Amino acid sequence: MADKPNLDELFLKHVQSSHAPVTVFLTNGVKLSGTITWFDETSLSLSRDGVTQLVFKHAISTVMPQEEFQIFDLQGLE
Repeated sequence: MADKPNLDELFLKHVQSSHAPVTVFLTNGVKLSGTITWFDETSLSLSRDGVTQLVFKHAISTVMPQEEFQIFDLQGLE
């Protein structure tokens, strides 16, 4: 039986597939903006204006989409 995706996977899949702009707040207070183009267990890539940044998940405090969506809508992405 395959493991069910966890909340961060569902959330990141949604913002990645919808190309939704996000703001990523790091634990040191730095604020990054862009779209998530890829992610795995340890990191994600954030792109903006032709520049891509690799961000390690352990350094992330919050990922905030610029557009609202209901978290329960993510159930269909499993």
